[in-house]
Amino acid sequence: MASVLSDKLSRLIKELRGQARITESNVADMLREVRLALLEADVALPVVRDFIARVREKALGQDVLGSLSPGQALVSIVNKELIATMGEGVSDINLATQPPAVILMAGLQGAGKTTTTAKLAKYLIEKRKKKVLTVSGDVYRPAAIEQLKTVSAQAGAQWFASSTDQKPVAIGVAALDFARKHFFDVLIVDTAGRLAIDEALMREIKELHGALNPVETLFVVDAMQGQDAVNTARAFRDVLPLTGVILTKLDGDSRGGAALSVRQVTGAPIKFAGTSEKMDGLEVFDAERHAGRILGMGDILALVEQVTAGVDIDSAKRLAAKVKSGAGFDLNDFLAQIQQMKKMGGLSSLMDKMPASIAAKADQLDMGRAERDIARKQGIIHSMTLLERRKPELIKATRKRRIAAGAGVQVQEVNRMLKEFEQMQDMVKKMKGGGMMKMMKRMSAAKGMPRMPF
Repeated sequence: MASVLSDKLSRLIKELRGQARITESNVADMLREVRLALLEADVALPVVRDFIARVREKALGQDVLGSLSPGQALVSIVNKELIATMGEGVSDINLATQPPAVILMAGLQGAGKTTTTAKLAKYLIEKRKKKVLTVSGDVYRPAAIEQLKTVSAQAGAQWFASSTDQKPVAIGVAALDFARKHFFDVLIVDTAGRLAIDEALMREIKELHGALNPVETLFVVDAMQGQDAVNTARAFRDVLPLTGVILTKLDGDSRGGAALSVRQVTGAPIKFAGTSEKMDGLEVFDAERHAGRILGMGDILALVEQVTAGVDIDSAKRLAAKVKSGAGFDLNDFLAQIQQMKKMGGLSSLMDKMPASIAAKADQLDMGRAERDIARKQGIIHSMTLLERRKPELIKATRKRRIAAGAGVQVQEVNRMLKEFEQMQDMVKKMKGGGMMKMMKRMSAAKGMPRMPF
């Protein structure tokens, strides 16, 4: 996520913290590095100039000049200006109209409009409790119509059929009429895209907008496009009254310039960000939290939300009751804990939201290898019989060889997994016996954290 920009600004901030005080000289040095970082991240040049001018003005202001904590002061200034550039506050979807509220999705081919349409539908169904209908106006690509049908079903939304022999405006009007008659709250219209801006595309989407009068016209843009995203945004802004922007592929290893440029170029707020390819990989965009992630401060609120959403409360209660009753912690419980981690998005997704100092240490541990290790443990347990999962003490040499063969691993890996399970089992026993506080004290006093079982 904006890796180039995040890395450079994080390193710069670290260097500034070692400065004794703010001077015109170190402010000039800092601004030169910030400018280079922004340009390398493919932020639009006018946006860079405006950003640098605002930071310079505030950094050299009377309240900051001569400060004894330049690192802290300059981090605060850069952070505030990043937030201002991307749009302060949170701008959620607007549905304040007589149902059905029409949402028009605009953007180039390849930006992820169709998948984002389904993600938005899922968000509205689950978070806003709305009845959602989707329709494709892309009559040039039959695959796009079928794709929307598939992803709409995955999102839990109803899909309105369309075909390549129809006109986009006729499709939109028919879908709107159907939505009214069947009491849908929201109609999301996926439009055709091109590989580049052309007159026919703009004329068609303008006619569609006029016929449907949408309450939201959302510009979907690939965050990895950088400067090209800005040029595309400007072209759509000149034709359509854009009400919001959705940045896709924000989880990719991109330069991230679009996030800083598109708000200023379009004048429309960034409303959502695509954070993964999964159906629930769409977040309400929060400029303050995104700025924190760019500066290497992490996004702890997003981390908490992700963990909370992934935790199965009922399963946790059942495990707690089981342990309290005196029943042992078995391999089925161990497997459930591994699966909980996967529901939370995996280690990589969690570490992406951690502060840079913690994430850097995690990088040294090879997160890809850790993810593969989780998958192997899951495979080993799945190769066991139900009896073996309930009674791990039965697993001796012969059974270990059979389990290893079934999971496609060496016997040593089965032994390692069982040892980690035993460590987890001991930990659970201590929790049951009321030794939770003692255990936490021992862990905090230790030189290194004990290896977790997943």
